[in-house]
Amino acid sequence: METVMHTATAKRVRSVRPVGTRAVLAELDGLQDVLALQDMLNKSPLPGQVDVLAAAETVMVVGESAAATRAIGARLLELELTASEATDSGLVVIETVYDGDDLADVAELTGLSVDGVIAAHTSQIWTVAFAGFAPGFGYMVGENEALTVPRRPSPRTAVPAGSVALGGQYSAVYPRSSPGGWQLIGRTGARMWDLDRAQPALVRPGDRVQYKAVREVVTASPSSAGNASAGDSSAGDSDKERHTESGLRILNPGAQSLIQDLGRRGYGPLGVSAAGALDRASLRRANRLVGNASSAAAIESVNGGLTVEAIGDQVIAVAGAPTTLTIESPSWIDSEGSDDGYVQSGAQRTVPMAAPFALLDGEVLTVGAPQSGFRNYVAIRGGVDAPEVLGSQSADTMSGIGPAPLAIGQELPAGQATASTAVESPELQPDFPGLPGQGVTVLDVVPGPRADWFDQEALDSLCGQEWLVTPQSNRVGMRLDGTPLRRTREGELPSEGTMAGALQIPPAGLPVLFLADHPITGGYPVIGVVRDEHLDLAAQVPIGGRIRFRLVPDAPDFTTTFTKNPEN
Repeated sequence: METVMHTATAKRVRSVRPVGTRAVLAELDGLQDVLALQDMLNKSPLPGQVDVLAAAETVMVVGESAAATRAIGARLLELELTASEATDSGLVVIETVYDGDDLADVAELTGLSVDGVIAAHTSQIWTVAFAGFAPGFGYMVGENEALTVPRRPSPRTAVPAGSVALGGQYSAVYPRSSPGGWQLIGRTGARMWDLDRAQPALVRPGDRVQYKAVREVVTASPSSAGNASAGDSSAGDSDKERHTESGLRILNPGAQSLIQDLGRRGYGPLGVSAAGALDRASLRRANRLVGNASSAAAIESVNGGLTVEAIGDQVIAVAGAPTTLTIESPSWIDSEGSDDGYVQSGAQRTVPMAAPFALLDGEVLTVGAPQSGFRNYVAIRGGVDAPEVLGSQSADTMSGIGPAPLAIGQELPAGQATASTAVESPELQPDFPGLPGQGVTVLDVVPGPRADWFDQEALDSLCGQEWLVTPQSNRVGMRLDGTPLRRTREGELPSEGTMAGALQIPPAGLPVLFLADHPITGGYPVIGVVRDEHLDLAAQVPIGGRIRFRLVPDAPDFTTTFTKNPEN
C-alpha cells in the first residue's frame, strides 16, 4: 500500500462518520476548518456529490448513491484543507433597532451594560458559518466571544419575523415567525428570505455581515406570488379565483392534501430541505400509469376523504394505500328520455387502484379511507400545473415553501408533463403497513453517526421493542412512543447536518424519525438511520401504527473504514 507523507502543518478532516448509506459527516477541529472544507467542496465538487451542509463542527456531504458516498468518505480524509477565501460580494449591512425583550438579560449574562451589548454587536464583523432551522436563517459567528450567551431555558412559542437574536456563540435574524429559544436583542426590517430575488437568502454561508444601530426600521413590503407558501392560505385563495379549462376541482381535501413531486435538491446551504412525496415509489407508479414523467406533480392525500371533480375529460390513476375509489356521475339533462325533459343520473361506480381510468367532465372521484397504509397519490395525465419554487412544485410544510395545502373550491390545472403517448397497464399493489392493531412494520436501520452516544443496551432496546406512531407525527418527522433510550454522554451536541431517515434521540429518550420536510440541521444525537429504500414504507405507517427497527448486519461500517489513525 502506498504511504502518503503529510507535513506537520497540513490541516485535514479529523474523521468521517456515516449518515445512513447516502451521506457522510466530516468532523473538523473548528469553525475555520468547517468554512475551509465547505468552500473547497462548493468550488470543486467531488464525484457524485449532491449537497454540502456545513454546521458548527461538521460538514455533511450527501452522495447520489451508496457507492458514490463511500468514495466521497474516503476522499474527504485525503483532502488538505486550505483557508477559505473571503467573499468579494462586499459587506451586508443589517439595520437594527436594539429594543429586544432579552436585551437587559444579555447585558447581565455578559457583564456588559445595555449600551455595551449594542456596541459589541455592531462593532464586529460577523461571518455566516452555515444555514439551518429555516430558509434564510444564517448562523453568524463574530470576531470575538464577548456576546456568547446561553439559549433561553424555555423557548418562545412564537418569535416575530425580523427578530435579531443571540444563541451560544452565534447571532442570527429570524426570517419568519416561528418558535425559538434564542435571546432577542433587537429587530430589523431586512427581508432575510425573498423568493422574488435571484438569490432568495439575503446572507449565505461565507458572507460577511455588520449590524448597524438605527432608531426605526424600514420594512419592505412582502413579495407576492414568489413567496406563496405551504403555510399561507391566501395562496389557495388565489388559485380558487383562477379559471381552469382542464384539470381538477377540489371538493373536499380530506385531512390534508398537498401538491408533491420528487422534491428539490441542492438547496441545503440555504436552509431548504428536499421535501417532495414521502412515498416516492407510489408517486412514480401513479405517474407511470397515466403516462407522465416520474417527477410530475401529483396530489398526496392523507387517510382518505379527498374528493375531486373533473374539469374536462381526464385520465387519472391512484396509487399508494389500498382503498375504495368511487366515481359519481353528474346530473344531466335529456329532453328525449322523460315526460318533463329532465333525468337525474348520479350513478356510481368503483375503479381499481394502480390502474389508469377516465374521469369525465363533471364526474366526481372520492378516495376512501385506506384499508391499510396511510397516504395516496392521485396523478392526472400531464401532471398538476403548479408554480415551481426553487425548481420544484412540492409543498414543504416546515419551511413554508411551495403550494399551500389544497382547499375546497381550488382548481388544479393539468400540465404538460407527459412522457408517453399511451397510458400503462394496471400494476400489482405492493403490501402496505397495517392499520393500528394489524401488525408491525419492520424498517431496516444502520448505525447512525452518533451511535457512540449510546451503549449496547440502548441499541438493543431500539431494535428490541415495538414503537408506537403518535398523533404528533407529520411530514417533518414521526414521533415515536415506547421505552425511552438513555444516552451515555452528558451535554448537548452542536448542531450538525441531518437527513430523512435519521433517528434523533432528544433528552427524553423517545425517537423522532425525520421525514422529507425535516430541518437540515439538528442538535440531538442520531442513533441510527433508516435505509433510504425503506423510507417509502415508513411514510405509509398510520397514526397508531407500530414500528420495529431491524439493524442491518451487513451494512458497511463507514466509521471503521474512514476514521484516521490517531497518530496521523
